[in-house]
Amino acid sequence: MNESADKKTEQKPEKARYTRDLIIVAVLLAAVLGLFFLMRSRQARDTGSGAMAVVTVDGKEIGRYPLRKSGTFPLNGGTNILVVENGEAWVSEADCPDKVCMGMGKISRNGEFIACLPNRLLVVVEGAAEQSPVDGMT
Repeated sequence: MNESADKKTEQKPEKARYTRDLIIVAVLLAAVLGLFFLMRSRQARDTGSGAMAVVTVDGKEIGRYPLRKSGTFPLNGGTNILVVENGEAWVSEADCPDKVCMGMGKISRNGEFIACLPNRLLVVVEGAAEQSPVDGMT
């Protein structure tokens, strides 16, 4: 009888330790996921009030469009259409053959750009809130 009682007392601490470890891992995982989503949502909202889409053609600046003001702007004699909405800018129309500039997506952060090589057009975001050196991958 003593042997079976000893086995039961040995199993209880192991089971309690296992349960405690699971709880600690779950709490840590929840904290990490919470911080990840908090940082992502903050990053998406924080484009900065002074953010501008700076447009150049042939290396010459032809316009600056604040990302906080929505609008549709013909560029380069109407060869490209720039849309600014909700703190983002993108090219919605282009008369170039491959339309890569339209596929580059929406830009809102410092240094992001859209380029249309056939039309010699470049749209770069300047003045947006600085990015943290820590991103979702580090």
